Amino acid sequence: MGFAMVVNTIPRTFTGDSAAVLRAIRTPDCNLAIWKRASPVGPDALHELDFEELRCTCSPRTLASEAARSLGRSEHDQPAWATPLIEDASDLAEYFSAITGCEEIQLRLAVVETDSCRKFHGDWVSTRLITTYSGPGTEWIDQPDAARYAHGDEPRAINRLETGDVGLFKGRLATDHPAIHRSPPIAGTGAKRLLLVLDPAGEAQ
Repeated sequence: MGFAMVVNTIPRTFTGDSAAVLRAIRTPDCNLAIWKRASPVGPDALHELDFEELRCTCSPRTLASEAARSLGRSEHDQPAWATPLIEDASDLAEYFSAITGCEEIQLRLAVVETDSCRKFHGDWVSTRLITTYSGPGTEWIDQPDAARYAHGDEPRAINRLETGDVGLFKGRLATDHPAIHRSPPIAGTGAKRLLLVLDPAGEAQ
């Protein structure tokens, strides 16, 4: 959505402590932008959730009402944990839409207890936003390690988003060097993650 295919430039990761850093994803020399922040949802939220996964297609303007409908409640009749979560998801959808130019967004909000994407990979989308509200964050490797991994070698260093961090990952529809990442290995540990994923509608697979 609004990205030119990048062929020769090998991009890198941009990190900052404000949402403005996410705009770096539009440049050819960036394939991952990370907004360092605290989670707006308290750690107790995972113990209060009454769903496993929500999916909906919406615009930033309608995200709050669509999410509320998916939860089986009205927008103004939500449990305490839902209000800051939905407000934050709406804000992130606004950032995502402004940066990518997509007007319709595919939202996934899930409680994860497994290694859902245990292998390092690049997504078949132009751009994907990921944040973990509670629990271990998404793991990623830089481009030299991504090249090593593609040739069957183990990466030398594995990086991880902290809880609350927002990662904007450039995918295979936008570059030959997508951001390579995976779910953190938590199967069998008892750990849980509250995960939000935003994609341009129609791209996600």
